[in-house]
Amino acid sequence: MATPPSLRIEILFAELNAADIAQHPVEVHGSLVGLICGGVGQAKSEWIKPLLELINDGQLPPPSLVQLLEELYQDTLARITDADFGFTPMAPEEEEPLTKRVEALSLWVQSFLTGIAMAQPRLNRASSDVKEVIQDLAEIAQVEFDVAEDEESEAAYIELMEFARMAALLCYAEFGPEPSEIKDQDPMIH
Repeated sequence: MATPPSLRIEILFAELNAADIAQHPVEVHGSLVGLICGGVGQAKSEWIKPLLELINDGQLPPPSLVQLLEELYQDTLARITDADFGFTPMAPEEEEPLTKRVEALSLWVQSFLTGIAMAQPRLNRASSDVKEVIQDLAEIAQVEFDVAEDEESEAAYIELMEFARMAALLCYAEFGPEPSEIKDQDPMIH
């Protein structure tokens, strides 16, 4: 599934800057994914408030940014709940320097951990697999940004991205709604 043009990093970055929100788009995405994977309710009234608390001290941003956040939520939810849509953590383009991509991954992971902790009060009673994954993510969040621009570092980055992706999917499988609880949010009849 292609990313909608409105959800490209540079568009989100511009909207966040216009709203005076000092967050990188990957942080917003990480927080949102953490909330979703922590089992936050799928009604807008259930996920928007905690997201705004994480990214904007609970303040309502301009309507254009709220609209983008809704699009980002719907796109992210679709990707997490359907393997065919290919969920991945938001990241800068491959052409960006590796240091910038590693830093963005660290920010995404930190935000994911904050979001999931906010949405899931029983995180300390999670399965041993989820606890281990959360611990590993905490270590990824501390990764050094000073990396060499070589094939070995690139391969390590790709491995960390894949780990973050699988960790999010594992957390969603544990804390997300049962498939029978997911309501069709699309008002269009197929």
